[in-house]
Amino acid sequence: MRILLIEDDSLIGDGIKNGLEKLGFSVDWFSDGDDGHEALLQADYDAVVLDLGLPGRDGLSILTNWRARGCKVPVLILTARGDVDERIAGLNSGADDYLGKPFALKEVQARLNALIRRSSGLSTPEIKYREITFNPQNRKTFFNGKEVTLSPKETALLELLLLNRNKVLSKESIESKIYSWDDDVSSNAVEVHIHHLRKKLGKDIVKTINKIGYIMED
Repeated sequence: MRILLIEDDSLIGDGIKNGLEKLGFSVDWFSDGDDGHEALLQADYDAVVLDLGLPGRDGLSILTNWRARGCKVPVLILTARGDVDERIAGLNSGADDYLGKPFALKEVQARLNALIRRSSGLSTPEIKYREITFNPQNRKTFFNGKEVTLSPKETALLELLLLNRNKVLSKESIESKIYSWDDDVSSNAVEVHIHHLRKKLGKDIVKTINKIGYIMED
């Protein structure tokens, strides 16, 4: 899943970006409020981690503008631990959840997974499809009850397909979801990942729609 991170503290931002990428997320990090505001209007993100105290444009202004434009992407705001008024202001401006500093990376991951799950209309923490069970929190995949080892990008692609069942995803939309702007993407990367998923989880797991894209059908 692709995450937009807007945080001006270099230590916090670097820690979140590197940590989430190790957990399988694709992350674009901006430290300036104006740049971060425009990023959401240029790419398709699954969730946003937003600090409120930012240079350029503050977090509340960013959030208010996004919601006024009709942007529905889930937003997790970062606030000072004891600043109740700031948390309330963020939630009233359209934030979906908040997290007080300092925090553990695992909690960031858990809250993002919950936001993405709810925005996709899922109520349970595990995602099941035919013989497949996927746990977004520990990133483990099981096929017929046995754990299957997937690469980080294969896992990201599987999660994307599971969250968009019965929807055709173009190659370009898949690339935009599982890769960040910092990634070097080969021309056949998506095809290779699809091939590996079929090899490990069954040849019928993903259907190719000629010249359009890929679909995981119920």
